Amino acid sequence: MRKSFSPDFMAKVSLAAIKGDKTIAELSSKYEVHRSQISTWRKRSMDGLVEIFRGKQDKSLKEKEKLINELYRQIGQLKVENDWLKKKAELFER
Repeated sequence: MRKSFSPDFMAKVSLAAIKGDKTIAELSSKYEVHRSQISTWRKRSMDGLVEIFRGKQDKSLKEKEKLINELYRQIGQLKVENDWLKKKAELFER
C-alpha cells in the first residue's frame, strides 16, 4: 500500500534536504521515507523556488501587455470615430 504524505511534511523534509545538515540517508531513516523520494522532493522544491520568484515578473509583464493591448484597441476605435466625424463634417461644409 502506498503512503501519502501531506504537503507540509514534504516541505519539511525537502527543506531539511536542501539545508544539507544531514545526509539523505540520515533523513530517510529519521522521517521513514525512501531516499529517492527525498531527492525527488528536494528537486521539485528547488524548481519551485525558481518559479516563485519568476512569477512576479511574469505577472507584471502580462499586466503591462494587457494594458498596452487595451490602449491600442482604444486608439484604433478613436481613429475610426475621428475619421467618421471628419467625413460627416465634410458633408455639412458643402
